[in-house]
Amino acid sequence: MHPSKRISGQRFLHSPGPTRVPEDVLNEMSRQPMDMADPRLATMVAACEDGLRQVFRTRDADVFMYAANGHGAWEATIVNLIAPGETVMVPGSGHFSETWAQHAEAFGATVIRTPYRDGYPVDVAAIEAALREDTAHVITAVMVVHTDTASGMTSDIPAVRAAIDRAGHPALLVVDVVASLGAAPFDMDGWGVNVALGASQKALMVPPGLSFMAVDARAMAVATANPTPRVYWDWVRRKSDFIYRKFCGTPPQNLLMGLEAALALILEEGLDAVLARHDRTARAVRAAVQAWSTAGALRFFGEVPEARSASVTTVAVDPAAFDPEALRDTTRERFQVAVAGGLGSLSGRAFRIGHLGDINPAMILGCLGAIEAGMTAQGVPFGQGGIAAAIAVLSEADA
Repeated sequence: MHPSKRISGQRFLHSPGPTRVPEDVLNEMSRQPMDMADPRLATMVAACEDGLRQVFRTRDADVFMYAANGHGAWEATIVNLIAPGETVMVPGSGHFSETWAQHAEAFGATVIRTPYRDGYPVDVAAIEAALREDTAHVITAVMVVHTDTASGMTSDIPAVRAAIDRAGHPALLVVDVVASLGAAPFDMDGWGVNVALGASQKALMVPPGLSFMAVDARAMAVATANPTPRVYWDWVRRKSDFIYRKFCGTPPQNLLMGLEAALALILEEGLDAVLARHDRTARAVRAAVQAWSTAGALRFFGEVPEARSASVTTVAVDPAAFDPEALRDTTRERFQVAVAGGLGSLSGRAFRIGHLGDINPAMILGCLGAIEAGMTAQGVPFGQGGIAAAIAVLSEADA
């Protein structure tokens, strides 16, 4: 099918980001921008800040928003918290922890990595051991990716906090929740997280281009004392009642309109209900993958079932059995469902099913059906009963 050819019906987007944008959000984003002195602009920004605090589950943290993707949020945390030559720890969790570590090194930081094993979350024991060895307390922060969208694994943040506390170490706990916020449980205050950073294009159901973070008082004190030169990313400058200073210039108004609408949808449904919906949808996908895997051509990449994420399921494939990129092309162009490919070392060795954001049972069954159709068309050997297994999960009575 030629990419520009018109299709009937709706093409489904099941990447782990960007995700489907609800009509309510798109409609709000179609409004005209406001002049900078319009009090409605300040009201909208305040609504976004308040909604994000509720989703982050923090009462008093400062919220900062950027016209940037998640990599921009990484950079903001690095330049605010780490002076060149200082040391941070980035526990190994896969492709995105390594990329974040490289960002920190590019700004002159020394990075301590804990070992990473394919298909596993972060090694909490290794984190604690490295912190105990740091008797001089040179490690400024422990920077953890909550859900790595390449591996599809979610790490245990309360366990990381407990490891830091057992080691008696003063390092800040900084958590990337780009792929987990609004999909998996997260409690900034309850879990003792000092900085949490996210982005718009995943479970928050807004187009790419907006990132944000919540920063507690302890992290703000570190940023205030940090001599690293910075302007656009600077939390100290952005902590202001003036809109122009909050955004270091003109705010991305239409993205903020979308964010306000998306947060309203989440809070109207109820955050606990949103998380429960993601959990059930993820379990339905896993039930299908489990059935498909019995023929031996594919399997779960994640080796720890309880750490498989609520956002994305990474399916490892036997390259000798089939080409996952050919399967993706078939599901997208012939069956109108887009799933993601493998990243980094998993390129050509995996495909990923996104199941976060604006998702309901019919949509996920359509996604799974398209994958089965694609595998059938490609001659991929797969176990039967995947759709039935997913239906069984989705049909469970509410607790």
